[in-house]
Amino acid sequence: MGTKGFVVPPGQGPVWNMAPGRSATLKLQSGETAESMTMFEEVAPTGTVTNFHMHHDSDEAAYVLSGEVTIKIGDQVTVGGPGTCAFIPRGIAHAWKSTGAEAARILFVFTPAEAGKAFEEVQRSRCPVGPEAAQVFQRHGAEVVGPPPF
Repeated sequence: MGTKGFVVPPGQGPVWNMAPGRSATLKLQSGETAESMTMFEEVAPTGTVTNFHMHHDSDEAAYVLSGEVTIKIGDQVTVGGPGTCAFIPRGIAHAWKSTGAEAARILFVFTPAEAGKAFEEVQRSRCPVGPEAAQVFQRHGAEVVGPPPF
């Protein structure tokens, strides 16, 4: 059966509330896209930071909608505001931090959808960021390779 086109209106999509003020709204889910991609919009308060990690089974793109994000891809560190777009190939270690005066809004895309399935699973289980969520991400090909580099 072929994949059908669809539209997700503004403000719609399942939400994963990761921590106070931090959320991810799923816009395109793996089952809806025949596993080709997952896309979500994350709101990240200033100071939000990720571990240095990689995805083994998906490439990742990040597009800053608002705020400021410092991103490290391999050894390269870049600070970017709205309109900044990053491509992170699978197997490359990376991390990011919301570094602006206001919360950052970032659009993330994973292709194929495998890495994004972790976000779908933790959203369905209402899992907070922590050890349980880390196990879900590991099952979907994520590997933490170090602490936050910022």
